[in-house]
Amino acid sequence: MDLPVDEWKSYLLQKWSLLPVSIQLTISTAETLSDTFLQSSSLLQPEDEMFLKRLSRGYLVGKDREAPLFYREEGNKKFQEKDYTGAAVLYSKGVSYSRPNTEDISLCYANRSAALFHLGQYETCLKDIIRAQMHGYPERLQPKIMLRKAECLVTLGRLQEASQTINDLESNFTAKPTVADSPFQILQRNLHHLKVKIQEKKNLTEIFPAALAKAFEDMDLREENEQISSASSSISLCTDPLKGRYLIATKDILPGELLVKEDAFVSVLNPGEMQPLHHGLESKWSTRVTNGDLYCHRCLKHTLATVPCDGCSYAKYCSQECMQQAWELYHSVECSLGGLLLTLGVFCHIALRLTLLGRFEDVGKIIRKLCDETSHKDICLPESKNLVKTLNYGLGESEENGKIVQTPIPGCDVNGKYENNYYAVFNLLPHTENHSPEHKFLCALSVSALCRQLEAASLQALTTGLKSSKLKAEATPEFCPDLDIWGVAMLRHMLQLQCNAQAITTIQQTGSKENIITNSRQVRLATGIFPVVSLLNHSCSPNTSVSFISTVASIRASQQIRKGQEILHCYGPHESRMGVAERQQKLRSQYFFDCNCPACQTEAHRMAAGPRWEAFCCNSCRAPMQGDDVLSCGNRSCAESISRDHLVSRLQDLQQQVEMARKLLRNGKLEQAIRRLLGCRHDAESFLSAEHTMVGEVEDDLAQAYAALGDWRKSAMHLQKSLRVVEVRHGPHSVEMGHELFKLAQIFFSGFAIPEALNTIQKAEEVLLVHYGPWDDEVQELRKMKSCLLDLPPIPVGPSV
Repeated sequence: MDLPVDEWKSYLLQKWSLLPVSIQLTISTAETLSDTFLQSSSLLQPEDEMFLKRLSRGYLVGKDREAPLFYREEGNKKFQEKDYTGAAVLYSKGVSYSRPNTEDISLCYANRSAALFHLGQYETCLKDIIRAQMHGYPERLQPKIMLRKAECLVTLGRLQEASQTINDLESNFTAKPTVADSPFQILQRNLHHLKVKIQEKKNLTEIFPAALAKAFEDMDLREENEQISSASSSISLCTDPLKGRYLIATKDILPGELLVKEDAFVSVLNPGEMQPLHHGLESKWSTRVTNGDLYCHRCLKHTLATVPCDGCSYAKYCSQECMQQAWELYHSVECSLGGLLLTLGVFCHIALRLTLLGRFEDVGKIIRKLCDETSHKDICLPESKNLVKTLNYGLGESEENGKIVQTPIPGCDVNGKYENNYYAVFNLLPHTENHSPEHKFLCALSVSALCRQLEAASLQALTTGLKSSKLKAEATPEFCPDLDIWGVAMLRHMLQLQCNAQAITTIQQTGSKENIITNSRQVRLATGIFPVVSLLNHSCSPNTSVSFISTVASIRASQQIRKGQEILHCYGPHESRMGVAERQQKLRSQYFFDCNCPACQTEAHRMAAGPRWEAFCCNSCRAPMQGDDVLSCGNRSCAESISRDHLVSRLQDLQQQVEMARKLLRNGKLEQAIRRLLGCRHDAESFLSAEHTMVGEVEDDLAQAYAALGDWRKSAMHLQKSLRVVEVRHGPHSVEMGHELFKLAQIFFSGFAIPEALNTIQKAEEVLLVHYGPWDDEVQELRKMKSCLLDLPPIPVGPSV
C-alpha cells in the first residue's frame, strides 16, 4: 500500500541483483540524493516502463460506458432488499464511471437520491436531484424525482419551495392527464398536518450551525504559539545533538489539554482493498466497498453521495467545491496517472503531491538554497555531521573554533518560526544513510518512471493551468525536460515518509446495526504529512494522545505533564500492544533508532517472561508459568511443567472455538453461541492468566450475546470482567478503557440501571474527553444518555415489607 505493488518491487529487485557489482557499488556509495537519482534513473529502460504500464492498466480508473448500467442494476437489487446504504454506494460507483452530461450519470444520481431519501438524508437527496437534472435526466421521468423533491422540501420545512414544486407538478399533470395525480393529492392533504412538525425542524436547523461553530471553536487552541504554528503556547521547540528537534512543556499541562491542532500539509486516501483487474473473472466490475467509495479524496469527510472527477473514475469528493479545489491544487496533473499512482503506492503519490503543492519553481529554489546550507548537504553534498545544542525561537548555539555561534533550527523561517509549509516538510530528515541500497534503487526508479510519465503528459501545460491563488506563481516556471530537480525532491520525500508519514485514522462501527452494544475499531483512512506533529519524539508509553477530524490532527495531553518535560508521542509500537523485544525490532527497522524510553528500560530485565496479556498460568495453582521452550510454575511449592508448544496449540484451538461462537452470534443463534462461549471460558481458565487478552475477548463476546437476549444483568457482569482485562493491559485512563466504559454505559442505560449508568457515563466521559475532546461522537452519545436519564421521573419506592 505504502510502497509499490509486489510485482513492481520484485521486478526492480531482480533488476538490481542482475546489475554489475561496480554499478551497484556506485549507487550504494553515492554521496548525494541527486547522484543516487541520476545514476539509478539512467538504468530505467523502455522495457521497464512497458512492464510498469501493463501493471497500471490493471486498475480500472477511467470512464466506461458499460459500468453505469451494471452498478445501477446491482444497486437496484440492494434497494429492493431495503439495504439503502449498500444501494447508495453502488449507485455512486455507477456515477464515478459515467461521463458527464449523459443519461447514465443522471439515472445513477436519481437512483441514489431515492436511497438517500429512505436514509433520511434529505438535503443530500435534494443535491442529487439537482445533479440528475443538470446532467440531462430524461423528461419522461421528471415527475418521479420532482415528487421526491417535494417530499424532501416538506420534511425539511421549506414550505414555499415545496408548494411551488407541487404546483409545477400539478400543472404538468393537467397538461398530461394520462399521468395519475393521486400521489400529489395525498401530499397536499398531509401538508397541513406536517406544519407543526416542520416548525420544530426549522428550530433545529437554526440551532445546528451555531452548535457546529461552537464545536470547532472549542476544539481550537486556547493560545497560539508564536514560535510554532498550529501549536499551543504551552510548548516550545528545542533541539539536541542526539535526538534532534523536540518539544517541551513551558508550563504544567493538565490531562486533556490541546497541544497541537494541525491540518495535514498533504494527505492521500489509502486505496484499501482495491485490487487490480484479473482477466477471466465473471465480471470486471467489483461491488466491493472500499474507503475510496466512502470518504472524500480531498478532505476525508465521510459521505454516501460522492461527486466524481469528470476525467477519471477513481477520485471522488464530498462536494463540487472539494472537487474543484483538488483539481486546482494537484488533481489536474494526477488525473491521467491514476493507475500508475495506485501501482507505485501511497508514498510515491504523496511525494508527487508534495512537489505539486510546493510548485515546480519553488522546489528548484528550495533545493538550490538548501544545497548552500550546512545541514542539507545530503541533497547535493555529503550530509553534515554538525550538531547543535538546545535552541530557542529558531536559533541555537554551536561551537566553532572555540566560539559559540547561533545557528537556525532546520525548518524555521528567517524569523525563527516553524510553520506548516513546504519548507518545513523539505527539512524533515530522509535518513538517506540508513536506507538499504536496494530500497533507494526501488524508490529512485519508481520516481524516475513517474517523472517520465509527467514529461510525456506535457507537465508544463498542466502546471500553468493551475489557478489557485494560494499557489499561483508570478511567472510561468521554466520547464525542465528531464525533471531532474523534481525527481530529486520526490526521491527525498519518499525516503522521508518511512519515518515521518502519519497514519490518519478514524473510528468505524463494526458488527450489525441491530447490536445493542456498539463495537468499534480504529482503521487507517489515509496517510499524511504533518510538519509540527513530526517534531514529537517517540515513547512506548507516551504522555499524549492523537485523534483526527477530517485531515486535522489533534494532540492532547493524556496525563499531567510537568514544566520542562518532553512532549512524547507513540509511533505505533506501544507498551500495551506488544512486548519490548518486538517494539525494539519494529522501531529499529522502520525508524532507525534503539528506544530507551522508561517502558523499554523497565521491561528489559523481564523480556523472557513476555507481556502479561500473553501469559500462561499453572493448571494446578493458577500461578504464572515461566521459561522458554519448557514452562515451569512460578510457585516454588508447585512442580508443574509443560512445553510452550503444547500451550500455544491449545490457545490456537481455543481461538478457533471462539471464532465459531462469533459466527453463531452473527447468525443470531444466541443460545448456541452462549453455550460455546461458556465452554471457551472454562477452557481458558485452565491455562491462561486472568489478564490474558483471549480471556477478555471471551467475556466481551458473552456480554454481546446476553445483551442481544435482553439479559442486561448478565451482559454487564461479563463486560465488567472484560473491563478488568482491558484496564490491566492498557491502563485505567487509556482510550481503550474509554471505549469499553462506553459499551458498559450502553448496557446499564438499556437495562434502566440508572445509578450504575450515570456512574459509568461519568467515568467514560472523563476518559474519552482527555483523548478526543468534547465533540467526539461517543462523548456526545454519553451526554445524550445522561440527559435522558436525568429527565426521567423519579422511580417510586414501594412500602417496606
